[in-house]
Amino acid sequence: MNVCDGHVVDLSNGLESFPVLIQQNSDVQTFPSFQYSPDNVKGPGCTVDPSEVTLPGCSCRSLSCFTVSCSCLQTHGQAYDNTGTLLNITRTDAGYCSPVFECNVLCTCSDTCSNRVVQRGLRLRLEVYSTRNRGWGVRTLEPIPRGTFVCEYAGEVISFEEARRRQLAQGSKENNYIIAIREHAGTGSITETFVDPALVGNIGRFLNHSCLPNLFMLPVRVHSVVPRLALFAGRDIDAQEELTFDYSGGYSNQLPVQLLSTQSDAAIQASRTDGLQRKECHCGAKSCAQFLPLDLSILN
Repeated sequence: MNVCDGHVVDLSNGLESFPVLIQQNSDVQTFPSFQYSPDNVKGPGCTVDPSEVTLPGCSCRSLSCFTVSCSCLQTHGQAYDNTGTLLNITRTDAGYCSPVFECNVLCTCSDTCSNRVVQRGLRLRLEVYSTRNRGWGVRTLEPIPRGTFVCEYAGEVISFEEARRRQLAQGSKENNYIIAIREHAGTGSITETFVDPALVGNIGRFLNHSCLPNLFMLPVRVHSVVPRLALFAGRDIDAQEELTFDYSGGYSNQLPVQLLSTQSDAAIQASRTDGLQRKECHCGAKSCAQFLPLDLSILN
């Protein structure tokens, strides 16, 4: 990697459309070793290759799709405006998500279609840097408007059993990168996706948790039934701000009931982890829950 103006350019080695910069200081901690991948990859226990095209496409011939004629929009609804900004930022209840569907490689609309956003990849100038007390973090070098797609949380897609094995095998000082996304999949049906970027991942693996985050996560399906875990700006974000999301999947400090990390019951939940050491939260929010979220459903 090339060094330029105190940065290593580029962490993604050209795999992203925009270079991923790293702040270089002589007194920061050792940089972690991992394989950079802008996309999800098939991991242990995953039965579907995330790169396999499994969704149908539309037959639109216009530069951008319209609801009156596009089968993708008619089936799944319009998620973005004509600039690619997310329309609905309201989170669903009980910690479950409703996915976004984009046009895909089988669609005949143009690459500039407004229903192609996450698949275009990174479009912002972001920097991985050493925080004061939370290890590595990510900040933006430019303002980000509310509803803008920021980056994916990409990594190995693994099974529930593998997620449980990895989490139980972690030491008390090791970082837990595993994210579980739960989606409504019809009446009374829930689907789960587990992504771990510890060994293979992208810039998303460096995002810190906050109890009052500025990003939120949505599952977005493009070519495959395996969702991409996309992070969007929940509010207008200034340049040089650290980018954070709630590891439990909540936003504006509204935590899903499954992920048990509220300020009032933090001490109680800390005693319910079967000997596992809960990690303290240092996000600094007034409504901080004191401990990082821990998905007990993976362990039970």
